[in-house]
Amino acid sequence: MQKILTFIMTVFLLAAGSAQAEVDASKAENFIKKVTTQGIEEIINSDVSAEEKDARFANLFNEYLDLDFIGRFVLGRYWRSSTPKQRTEFIDVYREMNIKTWSKRFDEFKGKTFVFKGTTPSNSAGQIFVNTEVPMEQGAPAKVVWRVKENDGTFKVVDIIIENVSLAITARNEYAAYIKKSPDGVDGLIANLRQKSMQ
Repeated sequence: MQKILTFIMTVFLLAAGSAQAEVDASKAENFIKKVTTQGIEEIINSDVSAEEKDARFANLFNEYLDLDFIGRFVLGRYWRSSTPKQRTEFIDVYREMNIKTWSKRFDEFKGKTFVFKGTTPSNSAGQIFVNTEVPMEQGAPAKVVWRVKENDGTFKVVDIIIENVSLAITARNEYAAYIKKSPDGVDGLIANLRQKSMQ
């Protein structure tokens, strides 16, 4: 009898812990609404110079994205073997390059509004997918899915999936291939990204 009670109690505690670990879907969706309306839509639709747009995207990145988390993910196994200096330099140049890349990428949504299509659970603890679509002038709406991570009530974007293409996974594959070929390894990748960010 005691073993049965212990088993039932264990199952109950595990279920309770799992429930606590679930991300609040409505809060995650409201977070992305804030990102898209106060951030992306206002930046894209504003009549400002490219330099000002990049500066606003920089603020958006620093506030809403978990760049340390993304950096560790995209470097994969090379993150563990990197020095603290390499990690810092990589995060800095990765941020600069993506500010310009995403600024140009989201320009195609100029004048458009993100339509929210609910959320999808994630297999990763503390994460959830927020599904959106952007109606386009021709063809089907563009599907944009936001991977959101919650930590102590704070939400951050850790990936953006545009038309089923994960930006984080794409970067991870590209960077791993580059490091493998480069005689300078991670330092070679950092130099390459720095050059691209200056173009």
